[in-house]
Amino acid sequence: MKTIIQCICLLLALTVLISCVQEPEVFKTNKSDYDHFLVSGPLKTIPANLQFEVEANSDSMQLPDLWNLTDDNMQIFKETGDVKFLKNSAKTLKKAIEMATIEKPGFIRALSNNYMLQHRFKEALLLAEEARALGTDVEATQSLLFDLHMELGNYGLANKYLDSIKDVSSYEYLVRLARWNDFKGHSDSAIKLMEKATEKAEISQNEDLLLCSYVHLADYYGATGHIEKAYKLYLKALQISPQDANAKKGIAWIVYSYERNGIEALRILDSITQKNKSPEYYLLKAEIAAFIDDDMLRVQALDDYYKMAGKNTDYGDMYNAHNVDFLLSMDVEHRAYELAQEEVSIRPTPESYGWLAYSLLHLGEKEKSMKVIEEHVIGVTHEPAILQRAAEIYKANGKQDKVKALKEELLGATYELGPIKEAEVASL
Repeated sequence: MKTIIQCICLLLALTVLISCVQEPEVFKTNKSDYDHFLVSGPLKTIPANLQFEVEANSDSMQLPDLWNLTDDNMQIFKETGDVKFLKNSAKTLKKAIEMATIEKPGFIRALSNNYMLQHRFKEALLLAEEARALGTDVEATQSLLFDLHMELGNYGLANKYLDSIKDVSSYEYLVRLARWNDFKGHSDSAIKLMEKATEKAEISQNEDLLLCSYVHLADYYGATGHIEKAYKLYLKALQISPQDANAKKGIAWIVYSYERNGIEALRILDSITQKNKSPEYYLLKAEIAAFIDDDMLRVQALDDYYKMAGKNTDYGDMYNAHNVDFLLSMDVEHRAYELAQEEVSIRPTPESYGWLAYSLLHLGEKEKSMKVIEEHVIGVTHEPAILQRAAEIYKANGKQDKVKALKEELLGATYELGPIKEAEVASL
């Protein structure tokens, strides 16, 4: 009898142990961690009349004044998403380039970076080449050329520029090597490199580097399923810059995609859009609204996006890819196809070709669509959203073996794709 009781106790103990192993504690976000960051605070810089200051005082302003004015405009652009401040920063830099002598390469690189943000990539490349010809701060220029060629889809050239700045003690090199590894699908290596870069940023105590490092590393963590680590880093970023839109968006995405709490994710997004008017936040609002079956909110968010990006020429080519997506969702296939062609001519990346192929599919050109993805997408990128569209194209062409292979890969990227796209992947 004693032996039987001992066996029962042992089995119960094993059952408890197994249940503990099988049911680990699930990570959850906590509103109290970030609620105080959702209160809209004042801008760091008052924007009143700032966009006119260069024209009004161009004759009397010195280079340090122009540099400070450039920085002020960029800070306001980051906080508000108002493109006029990005463009005013470019005007200021042009004036500084006219005046500068020794400092000229630095101002040229800054203008090139500005144009990159505006998606004026070819003009940005010309400026970078001009800075390289001047021969000073070579590493900074080579780093810029790496960034540009990555944006332009010239990956062979990008890799050469990356090799030219190789220095494992350099923050700038580590960040770019992490990006290269992420592009190549080597996620673990990308994380290790970004962790090293973040350590260097923490030693430097440079707030701009810290903010950038925390958000980038958090993005890498999230994509690889390290959700709690990502969440903690977004919070650390907000401690540095309480109004940082990227960090808030990161938390909103965790709440939406990981916790499936659309209502709370929308509350976080609302705190961003009170101040930051970047159009992409309204597309995300529309997606989350669709997830919670709020069709009125979805339509309003899409209308807000169209008014801001679809009709507003101030953004230039900055939202071409988003606009293709928007137009296809509105069944405006021919315009979407034309815009996708324009984007490919500006920026021939796998993403651009992916949208071109997807617009062809919507036009009923499924064979042409498949040819585009096989020539320019498959084997080039590991981005889940692009590969999902490729899988749909393969499905339309009856290539079930290729659909199956992509589906297996995409099921491991459900956090990046989000609940709506996850359901679409499941139906492939």
